Amino acid sequence: MMNTASKKSMYRATERKRAATLLKKTNLFNGAEPGGEVSGHPRRFALKDWTLNFWGKLKEKPINYFKKNEIEWNVYAQQGHLLSSQVCCVNHLFPIRHDKENVLRLAKAVCAGFIDVLPIETDKYLPKYIQFEAVSDEDHLNEIQQTRGKNCTSVDALIHAVHKNGKKYLVPIEWKYTESYDDKDLSIEDKKGEPKGNARKGKERLARYSKLIDDSAALKSLPSYRNSIYFFEPFYQLMRQTLWAEQMVLHKKEERTQADDYIHVHIVPSENDALLNKIYKVSQKPLKETWLDNLNNKGKYVLLSPMDFIKNIDNKKYGELLDYLQNRYWKKGGG
Repeated sequence: MMNTASKKSMYRATERKRAATLLKKTNLFNGAEPGGEVSGHPRRFALKDWTLNFWGKLKEKPINYFKKNEIEWNVYAQQGHLLSSQVCCVNHLFPIRHDKENVLRLAKAVCAGFIDVLPIETDKYLPKYIQFEAVSDEDHLNEIQQTRGKNCTSVDALIHAVHKNGKKYLVPIEWKYTESYDDKDLSIEDKKGEPKGNARKGKERLARYSKLIDDSAALKSLPSYRNSIYFFEPFYQLMRQTLWAEQMVLHKKEERTQADDYIHVHIVPSENDALLNKIYKVSQKPLKETWLDNLNNKGKYVLLSPMDFIKNIDNKKYGELLDYLQNRYWKKGGG
């Protein structure tokens, strides 16, 4: 059986090689040149001009949206990294965020009971039916800082949907591309080489989220959270986003984006075996089974590939977009 390290290197290395080839041999990247710096070194899978990493039809729209809404891009996006999951998310969703009918088609891929989607008015600039790097109006997770995209819990994308039962739903979307994770315990570890059990950040994380998990109707409580599933990636992110959505519903009167319920969506390419099918040390199970084991209501979590999430949009209206996504991200199928 292939070990985790081999799976990780094979998948990510294959995608790097494919992206570099596409950059060299196609016009998918708006005439961009390779050689952007990643970790201080020029790389053939990164662009010198990171702003050219988006679908050409978008032009400067995502850049302006993030800037005017005071959202921070993550490091990989700013490095022009061709495997940036944030850029991947934007390329899939930004071109249709204004289109109510087709955003509803996305929502229906998550839950067939959705009958409408609502504009998300908390964007100061260009509010539409999909919001990126969504945060709450109030700090419900004891995180203090509320900079969108940095140092607080945010979701990669958000849809505000209406169910046929009359309830309004948050549809927070966590988007992955080639990510995979080591078995690092975030409840005890901080900086490399720091003694386990004494790490400041580990203690802060436990203090910040433990009572919220105890009080949560969504997450199963545990006798102790140190060394628990909730403090290993990717479950640490899923835990925080679940708490975020739950707290948004509980405190809906304090929030401008008000909802009665939520469904948490996890987008992962089906080929990312190192993320999906790794047997996680903390559970001895793969990703989906591990996470569902820790939810009181398993119906609130939906795992989809990017292709399955977006495939039902109008293929005539968005034929060029779908061709672009197919060539850049889905070419090998399943994705």
